[in-house]
Amino acid sequence: MPNQIPSQNRTRSSSLRTAGLMLLAMAAGAGGVWLALRPRLHPGPAQAAVPAGQAAAGSGAAGRGKILFYRNPMNPAVTSPTFMKDEMGMDYIPVYESDLKDESGPAVKGLSTVRIDSERQQLIGLTTAPVAEGQVGGEIRTTARVAVDETRIRHIHVKVDGYVEKLFVDFVGMPVAKGQALFTYFSPDFMAAQQEYLLALKTQKSLAGGALQGSGADLLEASRRRMALWDVPQSEVDQLEQTGEVPKSLTLYSPISGVVTAKTAVEGMRLSPADTPFEITDLSRVWGVADVYEPEIPRVKVGMPADLTLGTFPGRAFPGRVAFIDPQVDPKSRTVKVRVELANPMGELKPEMFGEMVLKSQVRKGLVIPVDAVLDSGARKIVFVALGDGRFEPREVQVGSSLGETVEVRSGLKKGESVVTRANFLVDSESRLRAALAQFSANPAAPAGAQPAPAPAPAGKP
Repeated sequence: MPNQIPSQNRTRSSSLRTAGLMLLAMAAGAGGVWLALRPRLHPGPAQAAVPAGQAAAGSGAAGRGKILFYRNPMNPAVTSPTFMKDEMGMDYIPVYESDLKDESGPAVKGLSTVRIDSERQQLIGLTTAPVAEGQVGGEIRTTARVAVDETRIRHIHVKVDGYVEKLFVDFVGMPVAKGQALFTYFSPDFMAAQQEYLLALKTQKSLAGGALQGSGADLLEASRRRMALWDVPQSEVDQLEQTGEVPKSLTLYSPISGVVTAKTAVEGMRLSPADTPFEITDLSRVWGVADVYEPEIPRVKVGMPADLTLGTFPGRAFPGRVAFIDPQVDPKSRTVKVRVELANPMGELKPEMFGEMVLKSQVRKGLVIPVDAVLDSGARKIVFVALGDGRFEPREVQVGSSLGETVEVRSGLKKGESVVTRANFLVDSESRLRAALAQFSANPAAPAGAQPAPAPAPAGKP
């Protein structure tokens, strides 16, 4: 216990000192506030004459000219020749001569030239860039997907009714080579055709050298022609002539090299000429289908080179050429499908892969500015040109194709001029405000129902 009493005393003394220091700080702060507000609470003769913001129209501030009128802080279209307050008690804002001296003839409807001093430019982060001559066109970057070349798809059909006996290709995705056996096929009509062929062959031999030799040859040729129309290979016909035996089934072979992309055939299945037992697609050449937006369609030409890049193969480009431009615009995406032929000998490009297509158009010279300098409202495109001495003039321009971070300017600007590239939305707001003030400066009128501000109290009285 004796050891704890000094510790408690020291803690109490420290708390008292802290409280005392806090009281001194509060007193010093209150004194500072009183000194700062003293000129306002007890104004001198010069200050008590007219309160701030209530000068009559005609007087002014140094460097800004005289006050022309006052405007509503919420609606610049509402003006007054004298100082007043709005319905919410907010002071009207004075409009000086310097605020309107650049708005006498705006170059763009609804906008006006503005003046922004260097301090405000630095505060809002305003930057400019020169109008320079550079490369225009060159590349069109857009999204693309890999698609099957529709000209390299083959359907396998039978020409007569029959049945599948044995399958050699039995799943989708299996690669096949040209001439590879697909399945064996039994057909009573095919067997009858082979027997007729052997009979015609025997008749032709028996009539050889006689008066009816030509008739036997015609019958044999008609029988051979029918089997050819049924896609019977010549090797099967030659074997039939050599052996004289009618085989039970016919083997069907792949007409192209590719990949099985569809399969309906199973062993024992009955097939008719309307059925499609196999679909085989040659993927050694594929399409890259790119989506090109309407403004860039005139730059795309059949035969122009293109490169496809995929996230699957970083740093690698697959070259190709534009083969077809769709004559219709997609109503949902507002794009046109452009087909680019791409070689795919190793099968690395697989259908439905997604990537970026770079269409390489011809490069030419033209005036370019940063894309950020253009304010596009949909109806017109505006830039703000730096005139010097803190003045910025709105100007309507016509733009062309873009290349990366720059865009072509076809009219409205000259080489060497500077345009605003950052904070141009703030400059646009200021320009619209000043244009509105200039519109109403000729006929300022007080709004109906507004009440003038009360007269200031005499100096020294509450």
